[in-house]
Amino acid sequence: MERIAVVGAGLMGHGIAQVFACAGHEVAVHDPDAAALASVPDRVRSNLELLGLDTAPANAIELHEELVTCVEGAGAVFEAAPESVELKQALFHELGSLVAADVVLATNTSVISIGEVARDTAHPERVVGTHWWNPPYLIPLVEVVQAEATSDEVVARTFTLLAAAGKSPVHVRRDIPGFVGNRLQHALWHEAFALVGAGVCDAETLDRVVKDGFGLRLAALGPMENADLVGLDLTLAIHEYILPHLDRTPGPAPILREKVERGELGMKTGRGFRPWNDEQAQAVREHLLEHLAAATRRSTPKRP
Repeated sequence: MERIAVVGAGLMGHGIAQVFACAGHEVAVHDPDAAALASVPDRVRSNLELLGLDTAPANAIELHEELVTCVEGAGAVFEAAPESVELKQALFHELGSLVAADVVLATNTSVISIGEVARDTAHPERVVGTHWWNPPYLIPLVEVVQAEATSDEVVARTFTLLAAAGKSPVHVRRDIPGFVGNRLQHALWHEAFALVGAGVCDAETLDRVVKDGFGLRLAALGPMENADLVGLDLTLAIHEYILPHLDRTPGPAPILREKVERGELGMKTGRGFRPWNDEQAQAVREHLLEHLAAATRRSTPKRP
C-alpha cells in the first residue's frame, strides 16, 4: 500500500489520517503546531472508540515536526491546512520541491480554486482537489475536483485510493467556487435566511421543516432522482410558478450581515438565529456526532 502523508493535524487532518490508517496504509502527519500534532493519536483513538472499532490504528500514525520527513516516500500527500489561499500556495510550492513528480498532491478545501492553489507548484498536473466533509471519518463523500491542469491519471489514482479506503469519491469535472456540495448547501441556506428575514417563519420552524420534512428523504433520494420520481412535467410546472418568488437578493442575505455586525455569530457567542447556552450547543454537537456514528456503525463491519 502507498504511504500517505497528511499536512495538518487539525479537525480535518487527523480525521483524514484516521481513514487511511484504518485502511492499512502507513500514515505520517505533519503540523507546525506541536500541541495539535501531539494530540492526533488520542483524538483518533477517541473517534474509533465512538464507533466501537479497534483503536490500534491510532498508535500506528507517525508524527513529524518537519514537513520534509513527513512526505518522504509518500505516494500521495493530502494537505489539510487552514482555508487561506496564500498559505496553501506556499505549501504546494514547497511540496513541489520535496516530492517526486509522480506523487499525487491533494488539497482539502471546500471553496478555494484548485488551480489557484497549484499556481506556483512544479508539475501542476498532479495537483487535485479532495473536498472531504466534516467529520471526514464519518461522512463518506469526497469531492474529487479536477482543475484545468489536473491529469486524468491523477484523478483516477485518487479515486482508487479513496474508494479502497472506504470513501465515496465523486468527480467534479470543473474547478468552480464551492464545487457541487457547497453550492447546493449554501443555495438552501440563502433562501432559508431570506424566509426568516422576511418574517415568513422563525428559525426553529425552518429547521423543523427541513429535519422533519424533505430532509428525512435526502439520504435516500437525491434531487435528480426526486425530480425523475415525481415527473419532470410536474417539476417544470412547479418551477414556472415558484421560481419567480424565490429570493434574488445579490450577495449575502441582509439578516445574516446584520447579525454578524451585531456580533451574533451563533453558538460560539451565545446567539445567532436563536439563543444558545453551552449545554444546548454541546447537546447539538453530540447529537450530530451520534447520528453520524450510528449510520457509520450500521455500514462498517467490526474487526474480528
